[in-house]
Amino acid sequence: MSMPHPLDLPADALAAYLEAHVDGFRGPLTATKFKGGQSNPTYRIDAASGTCVLRRKPPGPLLPSAHAVDREFRVLQALHGTSVPVAKPLHLCRDESVIGSMFYLMTFVDGRIFWDPSLPDMAAADRADIYLGIIDAVAALHTIDPIAVGLGDYGKPGNYFERQIKRWSEQYRASETRPVAAMDALIDALPARCPADDGVVALAHGDFRIDNLMFHPDEPRVIAIVDWELSTLGHPLADLGYFCMALRLPRNPALPGLAGLDRVALGIPDEAALLARYSQLTGRPIPEDWPFVLAFSFFRLAAIAQGVAKRAEQGNASSEQAMQAGRMVEILATLGLDALN
Repeated sequence: MSMPHPLDLPADALAAYLEAHVDGFRGPLTATKFKGGQSNPTYRIDAASGTCVLRRKPPGPLLPSAHAVDREFRVLQALHGTSVPVAKPLHLCRDESVIGSMFYLMTFVDGRIFWDPSLPDMAAADRADIYLGIIDAVAALHTIDPIAVGLGDYGKPGNYFERQIKRWSEQYRASETRPVAAMDALIDALPARCPADDGVVALAHGDFRIDNLMFHPDEPRVIAIVDWELSTLGHPLADLGYFCMALRLPRNPALPGLAGLDRVALGIPDEAALLARYSQLTGRPIPEDWPFVLAFSFFRLAAIAQGVAKRAEQGNASSEQAMQAGRMVEILATLGLDALN
């Protein structure tokens, strides 16, 4: 008899629980795990009452603050019904006995996901519209007042970049597996370039990239921003810098970027055009030290990649791409240094 996979869901027990706790839910159900979303396993739930989506903490021992699906649920509750497109949250289950870990349920959004930022199957004019639609979505997120939607205590306001540099430098050192000269140079250089706090606080998504966006089936607009696991109160430019990294990232299978492609021929707007639209929509100027924002974004992603590489080395990484992460650290740190200088 084959053993159940640790990420399989107990369909009968889950259906009984959801029937008791979610208005209108009717089983039986089948659960299909989505690809991607390494961190918090996500499932399409097809039930007699319709389709919805379940997102859970992974089973087993975890770092205390990691995989906080209850924080994600709180963000969806705060943002649903605002100008920020998100799925509607339906239920949060803290009782780990139901499926083996905390989970939440949300509506299923039927849209398009683009895994490759070069949008290979699209006409040039449509690519431009998609990119402008992405900027519209991130600008909508950054013009929401966190206090007004009940997220005033969702993170520490102020000195965001300074705190993040310190935090990710420590995380990087804790998971370092071999010396990377470019990363050492970034860790030395970034604190001195860190701008004074300008008092701007926004809800920052933390992982704002094209494959965390769902687009309308026929229109170039975002109908749901997904994967809020890294969201916090932060500086809005962190999301913008993180998104603009794609323009400089190489064509790597783990993180496909646009470096080396003819973006003019593809119809993808250049960085200046994207920043101008963002500035116009938010009413905030792009800072003179934009290179710092980019360098910070590469540094942070390199530190995250190093953590994945360390877990891979210990044999408990959650993706076949994990081993590539170690190779990515050097590439990302070098790009960060190039941006800074």
